[in-house]
Amino acid sequence: MLLGVDTGGTFTDFVLLHKGQLQVHKRLSTPDAPERAILEGIAAMGLSDAARAGELTIVHGSTVATNAALERKGVPTLYVANKGLADVLSIGRQTRDELYNLTPAPRSNPVAREDCLEVSARLAADGTRVSDLSNEDISALQRAIAERKPAAVAINLLYSFINDEDEKTLEAACPADVFVSRSSFVLPEYGEYERGMATWLNAYLGPKVQGYLNRLASGVAPSPLGVMQSSGGTIDAAQAANRAVNLLLSGPAGGLAAAKFFAETLGTPDQPEKLLTFDMGGTSTDVAMIDGELKLTNQGKLGPYPVAVPMVDMHTIGAGGGSIAQVDAGGLLQVGPESAGATPGPACYGQGGTQVTVTDANAYLGRLHPDYFLGGAMALDTESATQAIEALAKQLGLSPNEAALGVIRLANEHMAAALRVISVQRGYNPADFRLCCFGGAGGLHVCALAESLGMSRALVPVHGGVLSALGMLVANPERQLSRSLQRPLEDCSETELAREFTALVSDGTQQLTAEGVASEAISAELSLDLRYQGQSFSLTIPYQDPASAADAFHSAHAHRYGHRLGIGIELVNLRVSCKAPGHKVQLPRHNGSTAKALQTLDLPEIGETPVYQREALPAGTRLQGPALICETVSTTLVAPGWEVEVDPVGNLLLGPAAAGIKTN
Repeated sequence: MLLGVDTGGTFTDFVLLHKGQLQVHKRLSTPDAPERAILEGIAAMGLSDAARAGELTIVHGSTVATNAALERKGVPTLYVANKGLADVLSIGRQTRDELYNLTPAPRSNPVAREDCLEVSARLAADGTRVSDLSNEDISALQRAIAERKPAAVAINLLYSFINDEDEKTLEAACPADVFVSRSSFVLPEYGEYERGMATWLNAYLGPKVQGYLNRLASGVAPSPLGVMQSSGGTIDAAQAANRAVNLLLSGPAGGLAAAKFFAETLGTPDQPEKLLTFDMGGTSTDVAMIDGELKLTNQGKLGPYPVAVPMVDMHTIGAGGGSIAQVDAGGLLQVGPESAGATPGPACYGQGGTQVTVTDANAYLGRLHPDYFLGGAMALDTESATQAIEALAKQLGLSPNEAALGVIRLANEHMAAALRVISVQRGYNPADFRLCCFGGAGGLHVCALAESLGMSRALVPVHGGVLSALGMLVANPERQLSRSLQRPLEDCSETELAREFTALVSDGTQQLTAEGVASEAISAELSLDLRYQGQSFSLTIPYQDPASAADAFHSAHAHRYGHRLGIGIELVNLRVSCKAPGHKVQLPRHNGSTAKALQTLDLPEIGETPVYQREALPAGTRLQGPALICETVSTTLVAPGWEVEVDPVGNLLLGPAAAGIKTN
């Protein structure tokens, strides 16, 4: 029995796979104690006995670390650095959010100066010792802990990725009841600022994540509990408790893991479907690319914090269903990034909202129908939406229909621009990909976005409203490991690199076998971070041998930036991805009952549009647009000139009607 759980800010989603059948459940989250909603959901689904019998395998994504970081609700943390470097986290890279603002708003420092401790130990850039760690340094640390009583300690010393002896000595000197995070464990890479931020975040969030996971694991014991990492792979809860910084994109990574699963089922084992994904929620839209494996980055951010640990490469913009439309001082229509949020929400929610949102525009144009919204569980206040649209139209000097269409077109352009950032700007043609949408609002915009980007194929996956929870079931157990080794690539021998890679693979294998993965099932992918000498940013290149890596880097640089240089290549980091096969998940066949339209609506700018219930459509059904396909958590608009086919598991495959639908 496999249970995927995605803990969100409003809802906690459950997807159970048992004996070839899927069961979906939603319940309100309990932010004060997130594990409570999970345990209540398990009980409501009748799974408590299975959990106590050890028959339930649970994998979940958590927002505990994310919310604590964004809301600055971590634990009191002491930061330990070399002498003269206590201010590194406050100074950062000296970049400014508003370059030309002469009076920028002050930003609070991550760590207060009184919570920073300096030690005299020092290594040179080649790892040789400049000064020793003294007994007074150790005593000073112990005194600071006794006086300030922090819940966590973050240790970040220069060049610890070469020699971490001093960090380990300081860690051993800390009391057992203090959570300790050292940089050589969290991120053994060069760049003391990024390494220090990751180490501090891991300490700052660690006790909260550790306590939460321990309570949840106790509540479901002896059933195994796994956690989704930001990289899209899973980790055992016991090990995840020490790696809070690796869980910051836990939920969104689950959605991409599910999208990758659908890419593999739509394509072939050797050539999975290429996807551009967009997850359109109420406040924002996340876009990403899936071309075989998930694209990862070590240059991610969460709020104001750089997060250099591997995480799925996503681009987020402030355009969602709740994005507010308003007229600026120049008389132009603007949509987002401000959102109506859950309270008061869009005007059509009837909770006091008066400003037009994207959702209001869709409701006014009849694309969200009151009879089918949330399965009829929530009444849409179309009168309030109409009043808001009419007021906006008056400001713009347009008809209400033109104003509503303008809001939707502008929101679409924001999302199309974001999709171009992760495709066109990186040397990829969107026409080579299928557009995959999920999230409650995405289906209404998928055809328009595909047309804008010149794409001829689209996908609205089954269970899109709980896609992140489904992704928990199909993700692979995985570890991402790295180590800095900076030198000209031509000076690196195959023997030396093989030795370094062997050590990393051994570490990853030990971590996976410790959570019960068979060693023979583990595979390793090797790669190098390379750059031209003198550059600041690197590209990650699969490794076979130094010469092949150099050729691949030149080609990748030309593909990404449009040119190659005739200068030396520098090695920056070694990377290893150790993974094992995940659970074998086969979605049950979709069994619909009828392809008969529920009714036909006359929609502005579209005309007569039949309405269908998605769950009722049998596999193999083909429909010509325009059509509205409604389900409990979302609505899909099949635009005029498009057609849709329901595949065997219930996915909606869309394509231009004249071209037919390509399922592979």
